[in-house]
Amino acid sequence: MRRFGTIAVVTTLGAGLVSGSAAAAAPEDPTTLVNPFIGTQNFGNTFPGASAPFGMVQVSPDTGGQGGYDYLQDSIYGFSQTHLSGVGCGVMGELPVMPTTGPVTTADHEAYKSTYSHDDEEAEPGYYRVGLKRYGVGAELTATQRTGWQRYTFPAIGQANVLFNTGKANQKVHDSEIHVVGDRTIEGRVRAGGFCAGKDEHTVYFSATFDRPFTATGTWRGATLTPGGRDAAGTGGNGAWVSFDASADRDAVLKVGLSYTGLEGARRNLAAETGGSFDFDATRAALHRKWTEKLGSIRVTGGTPERRTAFYTSLYHAQLHPNLAGDVDGSYAGFDGRVHRARGYTPYQNLSLWDTYRPQNQLLQLIEPGVARDVALSVVAAGRDGGWLPRWGLANSETNIMTGDPVAPFLVEAWSKGLLAGHEREAYELLRRNATSTPPADSPYNGRSGQEFYAAKGYLPSGLGVGTDCAHKGGDNDCKHPASATLEYASADAALALMARGLGRHDDAAMFAERGQWYRNLWDASIAHFRPRTSDGAWVTPYDPVPAGHQFHEGGAYQYQWLVPQDTAGLVELMGGRAAAGRRLDAFFAYDKLLTDPAGTARRDWITDPYDYYGKPTYNPNNEPDLLAPYTYLWTGTPAKTATVVRAAMTLFSTGPDGMTGNDDLGTMSAWYVFSSLGLYPTMAGANFLAVSSPQFESAEVHIGRFRGQGGTLRVTAPGVSDSRRYVQSVTLNGRPVERTWLTWDSIARGGRLAHTVGDTPSAWGTAPGAEPPSVNRPVR
Repeated sequence: MRRFGTIAVVTTLGAGLVSGSAAAAAPEDPTTLVNPFIGTQNFGNTFPGASAPFGMVQVSPDTGGQGGYDYLQDSIYGFSQTHLSGVGCGVMGELPVMPTTGPVTTADHEAYKSTYSHDDEEAEPGYYRVGLKRYGVGAELTATQRTGWQRYTFPAIGQANVLFNTGKANQKVHDSEIHVVGDRTIEGRVRAGGFCAGKDEHTVYFSATFDRPFTATGTWRGATLTPGGRDAAGTGGNGAWVSFDASADRDAVLKVGLSYTGLEGARRNLAAETGGSFDFDATRAALHRKWTEKLGSIRVTGGTPERRTAFYTSLYHAQLHPNLAGDVDGSYAGFDGRVHRARGYTPYQNLSLWDTYRPQNQLLQLIEPGVARDVALSVVAAGRDGGWLPRWGLANSETNIMTGDPVAPFLVEAWSKGLLAGHEREAYELLRRNATSTPPADSPYNGRSGQEFYAAKGYLPSGLGVGTDCAHKGGDNDCKHPASATLEYASADAALALMARGLGRHDDAAMFAERGQWYRNLWDASIAHFRPRTSDGAWVTPYDPVPAGHQFHEGGAYQYQWLVPQDTAGLVELMGGRAAAGRRLDAFFAYDKLLTDPAGTARRDWITDPYDYYGKPTYNPNNEPDLLAPYTYLWTGTPAKTATVVRAAMTLFSTGPDGMTGNDDLGTMSAWYVFSSLGLYPTMAGANFLAVSSPQFESAEVHIGRFRGQGGTLRVTAPGVSDSRRYVQSVTLNGRPVERTWLTWDSIARGGRLAHTVGDTPSAWGTAPGAEPPSVNRPVR
């Protein structure tokens, strides 16, 4: 078994690898090429613990930090049941459970935490193990879809304890309760919220049971311990502990079932998924098989072991979220706070739509269309139950964070692949209402908070107040970021125009198509940049496109200048044509430097700080707004430059704990890496085409998920491809030449053979006028 526990990657691989010329072959077990510690340092905010693919439970160690686990910390205070991969604020982390030894003398997690060493730590998909130095305890973690498992090996000692802290999470705990039931079970709930200063709130219920009876119990409220206690509830921090005699029997297995509907749901989930079994090893083995299957959806060969590790870790991270929301019987907690029963689909939650509407949504549609369908229907259900569509939903509550209207391209993309079959009309009406009005005053949703001004002026004006003339109910607000929100609205409207046209809503299609061109209303030709405008139409003055404070969200004018996926050809015209736009791209990427020092340029010229969104007039591969920027070269007739930039960006994905470029944002950055490694990228949600560039690996087999006629194996080949031999000379699909730099989704949806010939120098492939991908929202001339 391959072990990851230190920055250096152990290179002893599993039995699926062979030596010699075949050493680059993909392993029979792709889990051996996943390093769950990647991204646990430098604000990647990933977690190394155990989770089933898209599971409700992510049981993982907690050391501190926004993701719950920070590789640079040296102490663990518990193993909590819920985590999100790569978010930018503290979140979830409910019910940290901590094994200790000796008398229980404190309820302070800072006082009972234990040091640990990365030399005594390992992780793989579905399994984690660590030694807790302070107590001499070995802790192991695994999971099922709705349960988290922990196995402790105590030293031979008279009193071993397990502490359940319901008052601690990675976000604010409003109140909690805990009950010790009989001599094996602990149950309760945690109500938490306030993600990224939002107004969200959710309650998670748990039922936990041990494989053997405990000998003593206790509870706490605040700092007050009650030995022998069995119940604690209220605000201010609660918890309980149970004790065992470990002098002879040193092992204890704990399994924890979760639910968001109630305690009965947690009990049902625990019983249905585990029965009477406490077989930790069998549970681990079953989850290992599941991850082997999911990671086997794409098989790559060629490249270095480090690049394959980066690839499979990205594929792993991209399949952690969204997460199961419902119980085994289909019950789920709706956005109205009530329990509903899902029929005909499996409900999911944790909908980071501002991030995932870009490449992660499309990756799931490619390899997991059944999950993608259920997620899309879950978004529709959130709109149905809560009265409005979410922007960034955490559990069963809207956070209102981020800007724009990401739910529109997200659902239009699902519609375009047939994933909303039977629900198209309902989804469209929810989307239309969201795009043309604002939520009622008593609604917890912000929706398009700047819609009134956008509709009246064709842009969101700068200088609007907050809380008076622009809807604001907590979290982020489009009127705080009017320039970027205008660009996001226009992109969303262009996507809605596609759906309206497909549903025969021709008047709506014309209206939304016109609004898709409103990005032009912020283009200041005198400086050739997007620029905020005031309510009277004047340009904001003075204005510098680089620094912070000019009303773009998590970026500046340089990063957002490429966010016109609906009409990239029109954007290129605004910039002065193909040659001028190409020079602008060269400056943005520091292209000349990339040719001689790609890795150094990416680190010095693009980024210096994971949260430096505004400080440079260059590419920021840490964040979503300019993820598509490298592919803009295709519209300038210089596709070879896309290959150069993408390869440089890939150097930021390494095999160490700092090997994630910024927050992973629930698999979004990882999905960018997976798609780009295949030489394919979806630049426009709902447009049903993929940009084509140079693959990273000599071959890849993509097992396309089966759904409504989709399914098969897509074989992508590029013999001899490498970082230097990266330039496409020619492409064929099923033996026929591909002269353009894009493919329709339908052309690869049933598999096929996509063959690249590559070379050391750029070629004429894809450079002719008309070879660029479509601009689906071109105005009528």
